Amino acid sequence: MAGPCSARLQGDVAAFTAALRTLVNNPQFSDVMFVVGQEQQKVFAHRCVLACRCQAFRGMLSQAPVGSQDFSSSVPPQGPFILGNVQPEVFLAVIEFLYTNSVTLNSHIALEVLTSSVEYGLQDLCKLCVKFIKDTLSVEQVCEALQAAVTYGQVDLQQHCLAFIEGCTAAVVRTQGFRELSDVVLARVLRSDRLAVDELDLVQAVREWAHVSSAVLERPVPEVAALPVRELRLPLLAPSELVTLESYNQQDLLIPVENIAAAWRAHALKKGSGVPSHLCRPRRGTRPRDHHRHLEPHAK
Repeated sequence: MAGPCSARLQGDVAAFTAALRTLVNNPQFSDVMFVVGQEQQKVFAHRCVLACRCQAFRGMLSQAPVGSQDFSSSVPPQGPFILGNVQPEVFLAVIEFLYTNSVTLNSHIALEVLTSSVEYGLQDLCKLCVKFIKDTLSVEQVCEALQAAVTYGQVDLQQHCLAFIEGCTAAVVRTQGFRELSDVVLARVLRSDRLAVDELDLVQAVREWAHVSSAVLERPVPEVAALPVRELRLPLLAPSELVTLESYNQQDLLIPVENIAAAWRAHALKKGSGVPSHLCRPRRGTRPRDHHRHLEPHAK
């Protein structure tokens, strides 16, 4: 006699997801509440869903309420849980993902949802955010996206953002996002040979960035700019441009004197020896100058 047969059969996934979506922020049958953002918006949820989908929420929902003296109680806290540092729209996107394994994103919240996905350890949500950001990248947002990609170790997004910046550098360096880059990320951008901008314009953009950073961090311009300035290719500038650069430099000391002296030495010797080779290499957007032929074999 044959033994019993068994099989796992799949029902309509779309219908199941749609049913769960009706529970998102639905106070009916909810057993936990969050108060989210400066708006103090109430968000209702079901602890069993959050706990089984996210380790971070499982830990949060297992903790005894602040001030509770009954440490032996088996009744988990009901909240409300105060989450003041996240936008309600961002938190609701995370909740939507936990219930439905899908998320509704827009360009205003995608980077913050990415941040939350990293904080909550939601790798699949993180991947969805990265895909959306890559697909909708803009001149105004690319620097912020690059900063987030570096912060959260998203190598693929880093490469995508850098390629985007290389394609429209002249526009990107005029954005607010460019001025808000960290020194480490800005230096990484400046190492690229494929930036589509002339070096003189790049020096000016770095100067503006440095003054903003100096004001925000309350530190001297030379100090905040030390790392990015090393990547400026001063030997590419013509003598008249170096003279102007020295004039500006007397006011803010952005560029170390020895860096400018090295550029002058390259002109005097009519070669790039003594200067790191990459600092003599024209970028994709560098305007040709007569002296560039003397920088061979460093020039492309």
